[in-house]
Amino acid sequence: MQLLENHVVLITGGGSGLGLGVARHCLAEGAEVAILEVSPGKVADLEAEFGDRVLVRQGDVRSIDDLQAMRAAVEKRFGKLNALIGTQGVFDGNLPLAETPLEKIPSLFDELFQVNVLGYILSAKIFVDLLEQNDGAIVLTSSTAAYAADGGGLFYSASKGAVRSVVNQLAFEFAPRVRVNGIAPSGIANSQLAGPRSLGMDHMKQSDIPKENFLAQFQELMPLKHLPTPEEYGWLYAFLASGRNTLMTGQTIVADQGLFNRAVLTQDLPGADSVAGGIGKPEVSLA
Repeated sequence: MQLLENHVVLITGGGSGLGLGVARHCLAEGAEVAILEVSPGKVADLEAEFGDRVLVRQGDVRSIDDLQAMRAAVEKRFGKLNALIGTQGVFDGNLPLAETPLEKIPSLFDELFQVNVLGYILSAKIFVDLLEQNDGAIVLTSSTAAYAADGGGLFYSASKGAVRSVVNQLAFEFAPRVRVNGIAPSGIANSQLAGPRSLGMDHMKQSDIPKENFLAQFQELMPLKHLPTPEEYGWLYAFLASGRNTLMTGQTIVADQGLFNRAVLTQDLPGADSVAGGIGKPEVSLA
């Protein structure tokens, strides 16, 4: 029996990068999948890839109307919902606060927190009763930036820290009928996280970083030298979304390729020269 057989899974922000990889894995595990995606171009790409196998709708997670329309579409087609997976996000370009224009701070804060946090809260509110009917699950995306500095700038890190708290509180409020957990990825190959529109960086993506530079930085920092694809994170989301998870709620799994367990003093490890001399600001940022 496949992990998500007889499950209906809704993925917000599933049009590219991590969300698309998770969607592909959920399909492979037997789920019926619905995707809410804000970009019309990505919606067209999803329809071209999946055809009628996936319910795809264009919509913004910040819009109550769009989320309610998505709910109506899910109910009409499937009649139920077993899991809500949130993967949408906006990056902040790893911009230090000292270099952030003062007049841009309010709009930058609003943009990142509305997409990265409010979108999850609204989705949880609108879909929770459907999930309760099936003893369902919510899985949200935090980041290693929520646990340690320099995984992003101040606003991205703060928003991902807020996601951890959302997971904790909703797990408490929604128990025992709905399990709520999170995943905190680090590096993701071909990450499609875009920069903030409020800083004029929405045309930029993390995948614009030259691949060889990203790999070199990643391999220096990570005990596990493999840079995971979005699909490789899929099984974590699928397990937490499935009925097989009868053990965990209110937890955020750190999937960091050993980042937080790396050596910082040992001299004879690869990259030890730079470690011994003190690691400067990384040239690339992780998820």
